[in-house]
Amino acid sequence: MVILDVNERTALEVGKAIENIGGEVLVIKADVRDRSTIKKSIADVVSAWGSIDIVVNNAGVGIFNPLFDITEEELDVHFAVNVKGLFFTLQAASEYMVKQGSGKIINIASQAGRRGDAFCLSYCMSKAAVISITQSAALALAPYNINVNAIAPGVVDTDFWTQVDKKFAKLLNLPVGEPKRRAVRSIPLGRIEQPEDVANVVSFLAGPDSDYITGQTLNVDGGNILS
Repeated sequence: MVILDVNERTALEVGKAIENIGGEVLVIKADVRDRSTIKKSIADVVSAWGSIDIVVNNAGVGIFNPLFDITEEELDVHFAVNVKGLFFTLQAASEYMVKQGSGKIINIASQAGRRGDAFCLSYCMSKAAVISITQSAALALAPYNINVNAIAPGVVDTDFWTQVDKKFAKLLNLPVGEPKRRAVRSIPLGRIEQPEDVANVVSFLAGPDSDYITGQTLNVDGGNILS
């Protein structure tokens, strides 16, 4: 397994945890906003491991503001990481996959890419783009036996949603914790999503049971979005 992350400390911690259960890990510090770094990182992966079989595009940022407070800088950050970074990683990896004649690419979108939100306009735009990239790339790469799919998580119990809750509390003049409680109450399955709920679907899309699935974005949100 190879971990690419702009935060090297966190990546090394994850790598150590994988090694502790018997896995082999290569950690590379990389910023997806830098196309040349991504191309070199992918080349280093192939050099170290001989091939690149599965890519999980999980880099992302989220900034939340009302419509009239959204700046050009906010849009630039969302699209630099969530759209361009994801696309250029997909592009660099799929060049090697085409030569191999196989591969799996899994993009992390969001339920925010499925529907709008008054305080997430620029974030929703970027995640909708991820879904569109997934569909087009799947068609472009299908002749080479490369599957491209995406996952659209909902309210996941992570540090990210802790920050989202604080921001929404400020925007809505609510106590901290209340936006998150309301979001969880709206989930049909009645509980907040865990990182493992997303990881399990990543494993499915990376494995042979998903060989006949491509161009799809799977909602993993407890029933928030029905499609």
